Amino acid sequence: MAKDSADWNAVDDLDFEILNFHSSPSNADDDMDFEIVNFHSSPSSPSPVVTNDEPLRLPIPMSGLGVPNEQLFVTQRSLPELARGPPYFYYENVVLAPWETISRHLYDVAPEFVDSSFICAAARERGYVHNLPISNRYLIQPPPKHTIQEVLPLTKNWWPTWDTRTKLNCIFTVNASSQLTNRIRSALEASRGEPPEEIKRYVIEQCEKWNLIWVGQNKAVPLEVNEIETLMGFPIYHTRGGGGISRAERLKSLSNSFQVDTLAYHLSVLKPLFPDGINVLSLFTGIGGGEMALHRLQIPMKTVVSVEFSQVNKYILRDFWERTNQKGVLIEFEDVQDLTKDIIVELMKQFGGFDIVIGGSPCNNLAGGNRVTPNCLEGEQSLMFYEYCRVLNVVRQTAKEMRRS
Repeated sequence: MAKDSADWNAVDDLDFEILNFHSSPSNADDDMDFEIVNFHSSPSSPSPVVTNDEPLRLPIPMSGLGVPNEQLFVTQRSLPELARGPPYFYYENVVLAPWETISRHLYDVAPEFVDSSFICAAARERGYVHNLPISNRYLIQPPPKHTIQEVLPLTKNWWPTWDTRTKLNCIFTVNASSQLTNRIRSALEASRGEPPEEIKRYVIEQCEKWNLIWVGQNKAVPLEVNEIETLMGFPIYHTRGGGGISRAERLKSLSNSFQVDTLAYHLSVLKPLFPDGINVLSLFTGIGGGEMALHRLQIPMKTVVSVEFSQVNKYILRDFWERTNQKGVLIEFEDVQDLTKDIIVELMKQFGGFDIVIGGSPCNNLAGGNRVTPNCLEGEQSLMFYEYCRVLNVVRQTAKEMRRS
């Protein structure tokens, strides 16, 4: 399984074991070990609470409650009472996030950890806390391609037999330099035939680290933006946003996005529940991964209230909305703190409530070298998690009051 390079810089020494939150060990294969982590306390205060949470032991394989073509599947789970039923919520963040704290603030729902390489051709190890149904999930159609050469068939002609990679590592914003790719080419050309083992090891190490692909004889290069879009489940040129967006900005936006195929696999359970369309509150929308997943699942979006600070990402979302001829209403907010209780209640009364609150707060303070404290939710960006909790609490409480009236 490919390793999520961007997220794991600081955790090479962690000892990972199988973790299953939702089924007893007796239901699993005999050779699997489980460590049960108890989630406790009351759901929620929107204000940050500093804790000394130990990092959770993460599951190997990181296949969540079940992914296509894997044997271990969980089709039922018991949610805490406060988390049951709509409005649904779906929260994503990096695996290094303090998940016990996150779970505590999201109604004690245990996280589902998934590596997207089970679903597509690139690794992306993430945790998801949600109250969605989990039975009858299905892959988006047409299904995502599973290997590098299926996604990028032109590389097959140049791929050396000793490079046995079939998956790419996590997509991130930094690319290999031209000096590095020239060094690789020079080292291989100097070999004049099958390179020695030490050269192979060096080249493979660099290819894995930088997600290099083969495009010519001895020529390994970084991915192009449109190739990354495809790997992330977006159509090519999605991040052009109508033009005027730089390559660096497009790469940054993609690296912070949902992997659409994985998200759509989780959201697929919504299609029979909302045949006439869905009202979405999209927090920290980014480039519209949630909206793209719903669109590709052919779930009509009646209303999307999007909260996104980045102007680049807002251009991309608007371009997607217009280009795909969406019939619903798109309402945009720049700052999540502008979504006061009164405004949320007013929007819910106007559109009949929200069916799902979806998002992942910024992970700038949570991944790799950017981790600022053991708790990490105290960083300037990661503090936005508590805004997600605040908004979600208002939405669910207001929905309860609307049902009563």
